[in-house]
Amino acid sequence: MGDDLEKLAEAEQELPREIEERRRKGLLRTGYTTGTCATAATKAALLAMINKNPVNEVIVTLPKGNSVTLKIERCKFDTNQAECIVVKDAGDDPDVTHGAEIVSVVTWTENVGAIEIEGGKGVGRVTKPGIGLAVGKPAINPTPINMITNTVKEVAKEQLKNKGVRVVISVPMGEELAKLTDNPRLGIVGGVSILGTSGIVIPYSTASFTASIRQSLDVAKAMGESSVVLTTGGRSEDFAKELLKMPEHCYVQMGDFAAYSVKQAVLKGMKKVIIAGFIGKLSKMAMGVKQTHVRGSHVDMEFMASVAKECGADDKLIEEIKNANTARHVSEIVMSNKLEGYFDLMCRKVHTMMVEHTKGQIEVECVMFDFDGNVLGRFHKS
Repeated sequence: MGDDLEKLAEAEQELPREIEERRRKGLLRTGYTTGTCATAATKAALLAMINKNPVNEVIVTLPKGNSVTLKIERCKFDTNQAECIVVKDAGDDPDVTHGAEIVSVVTWTENVGAIEIEGGKGVGRVTKPGIGLAVGKPAINPTPINMITNTVKEVAKEQLKNKGVRVVISVPMGEELAKLTDNPRLGIVGGVSILGTSGIVIPYSTASFTASIRQSLDVAKAMGESSVVLTTGGRSEDFAKELLKMPEHCYVQMGDFAAYSVKQAVLKGMKKVIIAGFIGKLSKMAMGVKQTHVRGSHVDMEFMASVAKECGADDKLIEEIKNANTARHVSEIVMSNKLEGYFDLMCRKVHTMMVEHTKGQIEVECVMFDFDGNVLGRFHKS
């Protein structure tokens, strides 16, 4: 599909000034993934049973070989079972699982040498293909599974010669927290996922957002879909669902990553994308802005006015649009002046740019909503 599609740039999101300044200076505090917390709790539980002493902190080896020390919030044990809890610290990242209890219950079994890892209360279960985990299995990703397994082998090396180990990871508030994540859309029900590829949470990283986009597309593909709806956020997604009536797994929140998302849709083998959003971000896409929240990517009133000129607006209206306060203000001006074709033309320009970004390798439709969910404009080249 060409180098342009294979080498996708992941632009940084613009952040509030204070946060951006702290990140630039390296002052934002990193945190730990749910996978790292689960590993720490498991290690503490094993050590408590083996040494017959409560554990207050443990050292965990991360996937890249570096080590971190995590505090154990609670530890209780007897000769056959131990339960330890780590409270997740996501650092300065606005992670929904920050502050959640990650619990590991470790039990000796009679299955010599075997290491069983299960999900308990608040850990989601996979119901759809496409996320790299088998349907019916707990949503514990491969890296955390490996971390926990390696930790058990290291700590309980001698014990595994004559017994087995069963590990159950749970997140007591997981079911509620999952409602704030993409898990329901991805077919992960009943709780959150135990995640982490590096073991570390990097504050305000775009990596997690772009990974979510790719994963959502993978699920749609695995469910046999060839069309997806790319929305700029939750509100536009709700309106798109009312309009389009497509299956839940067809909706992908792309946020500000417009060009990235359509290119990924091509790479995942999708045949069509429907882009749905409001006038502000769609106007940026229409201009060819690939990442609609990057520094300097403001709503361009000159561009908005030029679109009005193409629709036959007079000089007075063009000047009024140039002096508008916001993109929403522009839409109000356009509607109050009954300027025909403005929103459809904006959608057409979005279509043109997205086709250009993907070198014409995918069918594109664009829908623009007002803030009450009414369709303002729509373009689809038949």
